Amino acid sequence: MSAGTILAIDPGPEKLAWLLYDTESKQIANFAIQRNVEFAHEFFEGLWKRNEHFVDFDLLAIEMIASYGKPVGKSIFETCVWIGRLIEICQSPWAYVYRREVRLYLSNSMWAKSGEVRQALIDKFPATGGGKVPQIGLKAKPGPLYGIHDDVWSALGVAVTFAEQPKEN
Repeated sequence: MSAGTILAIDPGPEKLAWLLYDTESKQIANFAIQRNVEFAHEFFEGLWKRNEHFVDFDLLAIEMIASYGKPVGKSIFETCVWIGRLIEICQSPWAYVYRREVRLYLSNSMWAKSGEVRQALIDKFPATGGGKVPQIGLKAKPGPLYGIHDDVWSALGVAVTFAEQPKEN
């Protein structure tokens, strides 16, 4: 199944990281970190698709929370509420991607640290920029991952994992 353009989201209780990923060209179209309410407002008002730096997407891939038997707090429940709201707001086909899926797919370990997952993502992109990590590059010579930061790495992990993993029918 080809998803075309994936809108990948790493949700949080107050902010989310999103990334648009073209599954055919394996290129990142755009990304940002936004407050949840701002993101939701842009969708409700129809501003998201009209804004010049946004494009349409074919599928929403959103990181879903899973229970590992440990106690959770208020922020986890608030994130769960936002996951439901975002699925409803986006009004498109959607899929959950669990963090353990991302870790297993990219690093072959459910216990992989963020740095290991980040390096696995870097290794999937061409080394076309400048500097020590040409996949990221420099301002003067950016690579395909130039500007990716913070939770946007998690959104990229969601996009790549969903795009590259075989799907069940």
